Amino acid sequence: MSRDTGDASAGSGRAPGGRGALPLGTVRAECRGLARAAVRLDAEAVEVLLERAIEDHGCVVAWEEIISPTLHAAGRKWASSGERYIEVEHLLSWLVSSALRRLYRRRQPPREGVRPVVLACAPGELHSLPLEALWAALGERGLPAKMFGPALPVSALSEAVRRVGPLMVVVWAQGRPADAAELVNAVEGVEWGVRGARSRSTLLVAGPGWDSVPQAGSRRLTGLRSGLDLIERRLLR
Repeated sequence: MSRDTGDASAGSGRAPGGRGALPLGTVRAECRGLARAAVRLDAEAVEVLLERAIEDHGCVVAWEEIISPTLHAAGRKWASSGERYIEVEHLLSWLVSSALRRLYRRRQPPREGVRPVVLACAPGELHSLPLEALWAALGERGLPAKMFGPALPVSALSEAVRRVGPLMVVVWAQGRPADAAELVNAVEGVEWGVRGARSRSTLLVAGPGWDSVPQAGSRRLTGLRSGLDLIERRLLR
């Protein structure tokens, strides 16, 4: 198994050489090593580097400072190179998703008496990696979560809320969600619990797709660390 750990100059902000290099800018050394392995399509090295980043820094730092910048650079490279480098982004995305799932399997025991968080992507939304990072980070802190993944229809999300009875629901959207107002009203209109003691879930939304949605309002989560901290505070109060 090959291992790419970066070099002594990797933290200097200089881009690694070669036309195939990803446009990273000034990033951590681990980010450059991950980018080089991804461009080589060296899946084994990518897996090692992802595992090491998560183990050394935890999910939040690994995502915000190593994984996410590399994913964004891969996307920029693909966008500026026509049909080239799509394979790099796809390989990297798949291995990141796999690493986050492995992390969730190693999660801390759920804290007693804490209701789960429901996580889902907006209808039609297929980009789920940032939501998977939140899911893994919640597990790392022993906070229960149920992940419903990409493109969950509004009716299915409402049914999941009714059956799970979560304190909070987080809906991710990379692009502007269709029927955003319907989605907000549907989730916040669901009542759950025993008769005579019904409750409603708090809806939180995340992702750039909500930027131009008036209904997003104060429901917005603006980053993994801040969003995770907000969710933890509300769950444990």
